[in-house]
Amino acid sequence: MALLLRNRIKLEAVRTRISRAPVAAPKPVQRSNYSTPSSTKSSSSLGLGLTLLGVTTFGALGYFYFDNPRASLYKLVVMPAIHAVLDGESAHRLAILMAKYGISPHDRVPDDPVLSVKVWGKTFANPIGLAAGCDKHAEAIDAMLAVGFGFVEVGSVTPKPQPGNPKPRMFRLHADKAVINRYGFNSEGHEAVSTRLRERLRRYIYTHQISAVAVDPAQKDSYGASVALPENIPRALVESKVLGINLGKNKLSSADDDEDYVEGVRKLGPMADYVVINISSPNTPGLRALQRREPLERLLKKVKSARDSELPHRPPLLVKIAPDVDDEQLQDVATVIQSVGFDGIVISNTTITRPKTLKSEYKITKEVGGLSGAPVFPLALETVRKFYALTKGAVPIVGCGGVRSADEAIAFARAGATLVQLYTSFGMEGPGVVADTKDELTKRLTAMGVRWTDLVGSDHKKGK
Repeated sequence: MALLLRNRIKLEAVRTRISRAPVAAPKPVQRSNYSTPSSTKSSSSLGLGLTLLGVTTFGALGYFYFDNPRASLYKLVVMPAIHAVLDGESAHRLAILMAKYGISPHDRVPDDPVLSVKVWGKTFANPIGLAAGCDKHAEAIDAMLAVGFGFVEVGSVTPKPQPGNPKPRMFRLHADKAVINRYGFNSEGHEAVSTRLRERLRRYIYTHQISAVAVDPAQKDSYGASVALPENIPRALVESKVLGINLGKNKLSSADDDEDYVEGVRKLGPMADYVVINISSPNTPGLRALQRREPLERLLKKVKSARDSELPHRPPLLVKIAPDVDDEQLQDVATVIQSVGFDGIVISNTTITRPKTLKSEYKITKEVGGLSGAPVFPLALETVRKFYALTKGAVPIVGCGGVRSADEAIAFARAGATLVQLYTSFGMEGPGVVADTKDELTKRLTAMGVRWTDLVGSDHKKGK
C-alpha cells in the first residue's frame, strides 16, 4: 500500500512538470524558392506568346493604316513633317524612291462604275490621272497606279540625258497651294527610260506566261525577249488603267528640228497606251514657239506619220499646251489638231503669269519658272471651255491645272474635259487627295443620278 502511494505521487509530479513546460511553436514548412522546370517553361512561353501577339497586332494595324491612302495621318502629320524638313525637290525625289521600292499606300477600294470612262477605245476605271512631271523617269508606275489613279503619265522624257536647270529650281507657295518650278526637262533620256519600261513588260510577260507575238528587233528587251503585248492588254499592265508617256525636247536641239519628238514616238511609243507631245514647258527656250500654226502643223504631221508607220498598236497622240495661249493661238491649235488627225489635247501646262490673287511672299513668287497648283485652275478651266467650243467637243480633252478635289474635277468635266489630271495637290497634301477626290465624286454623281461621262461638256449643252 505504501509502495502504491509513493508511485502515484511520482506520477503526479511528472504530469505537473510536463504541463508547466513551454510549448514550442510548430516549425514552418520550408518552401523552395525555385519553380519546377515545367512551370518555368509554361510561364515563359505565355509571356513570349503575348509579346508576339502584341507586336503582330500592332504591326498589322500599323501596316493597314499606313497602307491606306485615306489615312488622315498623311495629310495631318506625314506631309507637314516632310515639308518642314525637306525642300521641294528633295521631298519629290524621296517620294519617288519610296514608291519605286513599294513603300507607298494602296487603294484597295474598287472604283465605282459611275467613274468609268471609255475614250480612244480604252477603258479608264476612273478619270483622275497623275500628270507628267511627277514620275519623270518611269520609276514608280505601278506604285502610282496602286495609289488609285486611273491613269499615269510619265515624263517628260528627252532623247538624250540632260540635268535640267541649276538648283534650287522648285519652290513651294504654301499660302497659295501652289508650286513654282524651273526643272528644265531634267531627264535620264530615251535609252534609260526605254530599258526600264521594257524590263517591266518583260517581267509581266514572263510571270503571266503570255505567248509572244511576232515583233521586229526594236521591240525586244536587253535579253532578246519580246516586249510586245496582245492588243487586249494595256501597257499600264493593270485592267482598266492606262499609261501615258510625255515626250520633251533637248535644250540644245535646234528650234525647227522635230526629230526629238519623232524619235520619242519610235523609241517609247511601243510601251505606251498614249503619247503626249509637250510643246508648252516654259523652262525650255523656244519650246512654246511650237504652238504657232506652221511649226505645229509640221511637227504633228511628222509625229503622226511615225506613229502610223511604226507602231502597230497605234497609241493615241495628244499635244500639251500652255494656259497662256491667246484666242488666236488656241484657234490655230484646234484647227491643226483636227486637220492632222491628232487624238486629243492636254490643257494645260504651268503658267508664266503671276495672278494678283497670290498670297505668298514676293521673294518666292518672283522666282522664274512655271506656276502650278490652285492659281492655275481658272486659267486652265477657261482654256478648256474655249477649246471645247472651238472643236464642238470632237477632240477629247484632258483637263490639268489646280485639281485638288471633286469641285475642280466636276468643273473641268462640265467645261468639256473627258479626263483630268493632278500633280501639285498630290505633292502638297499627299496620297489621300486621290482617294478623297474619287470618294466625293462617287457620292455626288450618285446623288445626282448621273455618271462622270454625263457631265462632260454639259455646260455647253445647257447653252452656258
